[in-house]
Amino acid sequence: MYQKNILREKYLNLRKKKYYEIDKEFFSPLLSLIKSNFKKENLKLALYYPSNFEINVLKLLENKYMINKNVLLPIIEENYRMSFFPWKKNHVLLINKFGILEPTKTKFKIPNVILVPVLAFDIKKNRLGYGKGFYDRYLNKYLKKFSNILTVGVAFSFQKHHKLPIDKNDVKLDYILTDKGIYKWKY
Repeated sequence: MYQKNILREKYLNLRKKKYYEIDKEFFSPLLSLIKSNFKKENLKLALYYPSNFEINVLKLLENKYMINKNVLLPIIEENYRMSFFPWKKNHVLLINKFGILEPTKTKFKIPNVILVPVLAFDIKKNRLGYGKGFYDRYLNKYLKKFSNILTVGVAFSFQKHHKLPIDKNDVKLDYILTDKGIYKWKY
């Protein structure tokens, strides 16, 4: 755990130092992937509301393809659990206990594409998050029931680390989307 905390601090500072605003074209490789794997009407895309110098995934919503799509945002629940709920761009958001914006709680949905925030990633598609385990707990629970959920880490290319320390609860991602494109390494 100590090594992960050191890496978290390193990559959080690096992201803060090197952060830059991306445009909607950043998501072109992701849109191609989504179009080839899902029917328009079946897409349930889970985003995160960006904070702390995370890549602004809301820029994805500026693409014409995303008009009237089912977009979901996470809500943090008791016992460090997380669920996804519908949200439309510019609809009301509430501030949770971590200072992160969340949609209002309605009927939760199971996404079939989840964009996952990343502090660091490696070539084996491991990700380093903030350490609370929200995404890992969610994915460990739902990937067993719904094998068609596509997980995509979103990061700047400078967030790549040679080999991240992992434990039994860490979930590998399907893809990593960076400013250099979308990657699916075979391991």
